[in-house]
Amino acid sequence: MLWVHDVDVFYGDAQALDRVSLEVPERAIVAIVGANGAGKTSLIRTIAGMLPPAAGTIRFKDRDITALPSHEVCNLGIGQVAEGRQVFPSLSVAENLAMGAMIPRARPHRARNLERVLTMFPRLKERHGQAAGTLSGGEQQMLAIGRCLMGEPELVMFDEPSLGLAPAVVQEVLRIIRDLAAGGLTCVLVEQNVAVSLKLASRAYVLENGRVTLSGTGEELLADDGVRKAYLGL
Repeated sequence: MLWVHDVDVFYGDAQALDRVSLEVPERAIVAIVGANGAGKTSLIRTIAGMLPPAAGTIRFKDRDITALPSHEVCNLGIGQVAEGRQVFPSLSVAENLAMGAMIPRARPHRARNLERVLTMFPRLKERHGQAAGTLSGGEQQMLAIGRCLMGEPELVMFDEPSLGLAPAVVQEVLRIIRDLAAGGLTCVLVEQNVAVSLKLASRAYVLENGRVTLSGTGEELLADDGVRKAYLGL
């Protein structure tokens, strides 16, 4: 569904991504793991059209999206749940969800998608008129995921979805991602909990200093001695 080939990205003179290549099969969960500063968020932002690559190609469903702006990428069916949730704190839960349905592809199905999201996240239904900034961290993450789903994406990139959440809430968020994939959604998962993300993923990539240094199935990377020492403390 998604192909990234030899992508370079720079911040001024500093190179964030160096000839990064990866593939995301349809209906799969693909994990991207690496230390802080490895380039994971830069990769997500580049795929989303928020950072222009200096070189390389990005294709989504056989269409070249390398030079497309972010709103066009989103309208093609690529959604993003950003690090830190980034809800609109002064807007209500209902207004935040409505913002997710603003893109042209989602407008005709707004009522259907809203029903789906509120069924998936009954807590959001209970908090429908409440300001998003007053929600708990877990509730805000559910809202961020729900807002993304309102855009009717076919592929969703999750950037550190468990960051700052209590362990019980982390398990709930990861279960939601697993269920979304089982329902047919393609997922790219950048997650600080490396062990859990590799267990979820059918395929995974290790980023180090902006380069892909290792790839394979989630199970293969879990069994790799270098990964276990670097990221699992084993």
